[in-house]
Amino acid sequence: MSGQALTLSDDQAEAYDAIADMMARAGVDLIEGETLPLKEERSQVMAIVGKAGSGKTLLLAQMVEAVEAAGVDLISGDYDGKPRKDRRTVAVLAPTNKASSVLRTGGVPATTIHRILYTPVYDPEYEKIAEWLAGQGSKPEIEGLTDQALERARLFFEAHKSIPGALAAAGLKGSDFIQGWKRREDPLDIGFIDESSMLDEKQYEDLREIFPTLVMFGDPAQLAPVGQSGEMVFDKLKDGRKLELSRVHRQTQDNPILDLAHALSDPGLSFEGFERLVEQAASRDDRIVYSGRVEANLMARSPVLVWRNVTRIRLIQAWRAAHGATVDDLLPGEPLICDGIELPLKHRKKRIDLEARGLIKGAQVVYLGPGKKPGFSRLHVIGAEDPQVSAASIIKIEAPDEEEPFIPFAARMGAAFLHGAAVTIHKAQGSQWETVQVFAPDLYAAARSGREEAGTPLWKRLAYVAITRAQNRLIWVTRNRLARPTAPLGTDDLKAKPVPLELAAVPEPEDQNLM
Repeated sequence: MSGQALTLSDDQAEAYDAIADMMARAGVDLIEGETLPLKEERSQVMAIVGKAGSGKTLLLAQMVEAVEAAGVDLISGDYDGKPRKDRRTVAVLAPTNKASSVLRTGGVPATTIHRILYTPVYDPEYEKIAEWLAGQGSKPEIEGLTDQALERARLFFEAHKSIPGALAAAGLKGSDFIQGWKRREDPLDIGFIDESSMLDEKQYEDLREIFPTLVMFGDPAQLAPVGQSGEMVFDKLKDGRKLELSRVHRQTQDNPILDLAHALSDPGLSFEGFERLVEQAASRDDRIVYSGRVEANLMARSPVLVWRNVTRIRLIQAWRAAHGATVDDLLPGEPLICDGIELPLKHRKKRIDLEARGLIKGAQVVYLGPGKKPGFSRLHVIGAEDPQVSAASIIKIEAPDEEEPFIPFAARMGAAFLHGAAVTIHKAQGSQWETVQVFAPDLYAAARSGREEAGTPLWKRLAYVAITRAQNRLIWVTRNRLARPTAPLGTDDLKAKPVPLELAAVPEPEDQNLM
């Protein structure tokens, strides 16, 4: 085992060795740091599973570092480089923009599954810069770009490994150097997939066709994709191809959020008992808040997590009313959730363009204002590497007891959006926020229903997923009330690196009844 793995715990080291053996069978020797050309052979799949804090991301980061040290090229969704027969590659993928953004924030260069399927077509002149940055060419001379601009690009690329980001640092816009997008035609090599509990069967089979060697990292305690009867794609793997990490690593001595998440594994714990644990934790640690109302100030960037759609719609309506939003317009700063791309097959190129820019189903987006054309919107895609997008939009505002949503304005075709001030816990999987609000009355309703998923009470899976979305602060909301906002909506936080929103220290605001 390499020196890198010596820093791992026993269960991580066992998983590291199993993956290393798998890499060796694929022609990548992590011990000697050598690679062999990719051979045609039957695909191999492995899963590393564990609950929140068990060290999956640490192990993933170690593996990426090891395969790169062995001479494997890390590829992303922004530039592939020239193909070579002896070239070995690895891609780190996640199902959503936010999940890949969480990995990148932790130092793991990840991208989305959609982004790796679609590759950009570069302007030939600016592709010379990409080749130089990727180590495949000499420093070019580009008309209009100074040596200082190229040096800014080089420094940015060394720090962030992003070709578009580096070109932007040189003063270029995406429209300057990307002429379009194309679907990747050739199979890839090694794939590391995070948040694999979110994968459905079709995505899993697609990945197996693309990657001969596939390693999935996932949390078995999360919610399975809708329509899969509580099963996750790695549940069917035979013994020896699924390894479980059991030790909790992340802030083990000082993380009340993880303590609550792991308390849910007690089979004798009732919903009422869990609420007492939350209340007790809140009395000891200000990272847990036991609240009688939803904080409206947080909802623009950190949605309230709920179980039922009816709750989601009522929360959104109350929040919009509190901000003075009208039914026939949107305010800059309102959050949206991409609900898919509504385009016919003949517009495949445009669909590819939108998806490659991050507008995939479930993407979190902030409305910036109307576009230059009727039906177009200026949008900020949360977690995307190039977040500013202008797109034909179909924005739907749902109302309680109404079958059809109200559409304040829309293009005939384009990206469809629902409001995102509140989202279901299913849709929140793969995302994390500094502060998360969990709407406990919905989880109580799930507990009263008596429903189970894969032998576990549904409310426990919902609670586990919801509270583990919180990076630093958890607000457990116990009543159907909304505190009035103390600040207007805006978009200034999106012009620079987003600053985490925190609860404002303000006098008791007037509440609004939701139900």
